[in-house]
Amino acid sequence: MTILQETPQQLRVIGEARLLAGLDSGRADLARHLWTHGEQPQLTREAYTTLTEEAGLKGRGGAGFPVALKLADLPAKGIEAVVVNGSESEPVSRKDRLLLALAPHLVLDGATGLARALGAPRVVIAVHDATAAASLRAAVAERTTDEAEHRYRSDGVDIQIADTPGRFVAGEARAVLSILDGGPAVPPGRRTLPTRQGLDGRPTFLSNVETFAQLAVLARLGSRQFSATGLRSEPGTQLLTIAGAVQRPGVLETPTGIPLDTVLQYVGAEAGPVLLGGYHGTWLPQTDGVTLTRPQVSAGIVLALGSTTCPLGEVHRVARWLASQSAGQCGPCLFGLGALVDDFARLLQGDPTGWQDAQRHLGLVPGRGACAHPDGSSRFLASALEVFSDDLDRHLTTGTCGRAVQGVLPVPGGAW
Repeated sequence: MTILQETPQQLRVIGEARLLAGLDSGRADLARHLWTHGEQPQLTREAYTTLTEEAGLKGRGGAGFPVALKLADLPAKGIEAVVVNGSESEPVSRKDRLLLALAPHLVLDGATGLARALGAPRVVIAVHDATAAASLRAAVAERTTDEAEHRYRSDGVDIQIADTPGRFVAGEARAVLSILDGGPAVPPGRRTLPTRQGLDGRPTFLSNVETFAQLAVLARLGSRQFSATGLRSEPGTQLLTIAGAVQRPGVLETPTGIPLDTVLQYVGAEAGPVLLGGYHGTWLPQTDGVTLTRPQVSAGIVLALGSTTCPLGEVHRVARWLASQSAGQCGPCLFGLGALVDDFARLLQGDPTGWQDAQRHLGLVPGRGACAHPDGSSRFLASALEVFSDDLDRHLTTGTCGRAVQGVLPVPGGAW
């Protein structure tokens, strides 16, 4: 177990440390990074494609899209940029900003190495966390002599660090591209893949921070050694943000496919329901036989609720925050999520029409929004009504489940 000196987060490892290697005493500067990981090999596009295919590497954001397929969808020439999405706006997640703050050179290796292989002239890193941005700028300055304001060169690749807003929907891939192109911080209604039309309307490779760190590790280890741990279908390690009613919260590196019960026991989780995937994820009533794989684990969030707080009251707090994060560009998000907040408030008070209206609205919102926010929010709320059905019955019968809302589910402005 390692408690970092430079952040309040705690880092732990089950099995082999890869992404978190060398961080025992805090941020890894360039010298410590190279001592830990060695030099980054110079690989071709074909080599990256082969490695990602053999290792079954999937993106470590919410979608879990295979990296090899994303590479295959890019044209042979004319790739504008490699974009690192560091706009981790999910309130529970800490893994990506932690990598940027403590292991920035690993992320830079993955991004610049791939950019060179693709013939992309620049890397753009979108980040909204001030500590992470400062660490990145210091890291780029360590590895280059040609420095301008927020723009650098590293081994022939321009690197730009772009500040982005911290709103929930602003972290979605298409919203990040809109911001970088000078547009609003919302996902556009059209669902064009970045590999076809990304930055400046040209083909772009975009993925999240952990994906690039994994690419840097894969390039060094090769597919056979990379695949020595984890699932055969999706080998390697993964980063999990552990939160809620646990004795040891923080960021945990584990083999892929690890049993959820192993993780919960390791972090000292209280008995009770578990949320996987954050506030666009789903609730589990029990954890026996559950393994942590994509896409179920989604953005790598495991949150134990415990048994002493009001589950539906906690969900209602998050629902209010999710509604406040609407981009305001479509009815299902702007009006639908607001209606669901009201529905949950009424059912908490024992009003059966609140439950009836929630069921109706949850059937109307999904699949009709301009982005994934209404779908993910509805999934989170529908899952809560199913898993917390006993608590729902108590509220509808007596107007309370007998437990106060303790704020176990973090929202911006509350305690981590």
